[in-house]
Amino acid sequence: MAKDNKSHKIILYGANWCGDCHRSRQLLDDLKVEYEYIDIEKDSEAAKKVVEINKGYQSIPTIVFPDNHVLVEPSNDELKKEIDHLKDKNIIVVHKQM
Repeated sequence: MAKDNKSHKIILYGANWCGDCHRSRQLLDDLKVEYEYIDIEKDSEAAKKVVEINKGYQSIPTIVFPDNHVLVEPSNDELKKEIDHLKDKNIIVVHKQM
């Protein structure tokens, strides 16, 4: 299980070669949602964390939300639905300053 996400930010574990990671990041950027991107190719502890979260698989993107809910390889619709859910629950999602 993911550690408590005390930053109240979304954490997206991914890799630069991953098309789904780029797509998820683009959606978060388009929605102006602040998130932390962690490249598992550059952070071995993060890579281990992804395997732990995914019960032995290194599936990316793995996205951990402030309420510790996790989405793995979500579609844009699934990701947007989760963002909307967080807003409805008044869980803090910090918007990027433009």
